[in-house]
Amino acid sequence: MKAKDFITLKDIDQIELSPDQRFFSATESEIEQGLTSDIYFVRSRDLLSSMNLADTEVTAEIFSSGAGILSGVDEALYLLRNRELEIWALPEGEPMESKEVVMRIKGRYGDFGIYETPLLGILASSSGWSTAAHSCKEAAADRMVVCYGARHLHPAVAPVMERAAVIGGADACSCVLGALLLGRSPVGTIPHAAFLVVGDTVELARAYDRFIPKDAPRIILVDTFKDETEEALRVADALGRQLNGIRLDTPSERGGVTPNLVREARARLDQNGHHHVQIIVSGGLNPERIITLAEAGTDAFGVGSYIARAPAIDMTLDLKEVRGKALAKRGRIPGITENKRLVKMS
Repeated sequence: MKAKDFITLKDIDQIELSPDQRFFSATESEIEQGLTSDIYFVRSRDLLSSMNLADTEVTAEIFSSGAGILSGVDEALYLLRNRELEIWALPEGEPMESKEVVMRIKGRYGDFGIYETPLLGILASSSGWSTAAHSCKEAAADRMVVCYGARHLHPAVAPVMERAAVIGGADACSCVLGALLLGRSPVGTIPHAAFLVVGDTVELARAYDRFIPKDAPRIILVDTFKDETEEALRVADALGRQLNGIRLDTPSERGGVTPNLVREARARLDQNGHHHVQIIVSGGLNPERIITLAEAGTDAFGVGSYIARAPAIDMTLDLKEVRGKALAKRGRIPGITENKRLVKMS
């Protein structure tokens, strides 16, 4: 795609969409054309083009408003591909400090200025999700963390979020597309709905054991019908060594999963010879709860809303050079900001 393919103010007046015949999320083509950009960047490009200044050489820097784990770099680079730009950036998944320059772009302003909106959005949202996942993984230490956050977001961005979660430290994710974008397999078992349809936890556990491949882990929910520890023992007795783990997902209406519940389940499983059965916990988890539940004996965690609803880490783009001369708006220091951690990307 060439710069001339960007939308113009005139194009916007002629675009006709049918909102009742499409998803409201942007397509890749719409993002590349500039349809997700703020109107003032389209207007600026048209104005500079009318003044024969769109080809002005500039250097832009993007810096972070806070510390965290940088994510979205690969997607940002994809957006800027096939243009005559020099780009330096911190690699995907690198820690970043507050106010640190995470990307530098040098080239004709007309070739990338219209992308300021999506560039900042990509980096800000993805970095927020990666940072939240990193916090969860730090709290879990050597225990597994799986991102279950897709249900908390619009489906158009759910794979972006789950991919960012793994970049940030989550061991796996459940969203099919999010996992495939990472070259991995999605992770997950079966929901409460399946148990309710069948009507008995053990009956479904046996069917599940017969149904899935032999090398797939047998992890069974045990909070659908009966007391969690009672169901855990029923399933463990029925599947024996085939059972890899039980999952506790007790809803908040019944107090959620507590450290005491985990301790009781662990003790009763061990007392009945099921030492090999792991305990997986999900439902309203955050780093603080992960720490206490890990201390109680939890082996793995499924985290959803804490990651999916994480606030974006705001990003800002400034021009720092124009025609090779150090220049910046008031409040910013003119000239490029030295950061030896930046890597030349193109």
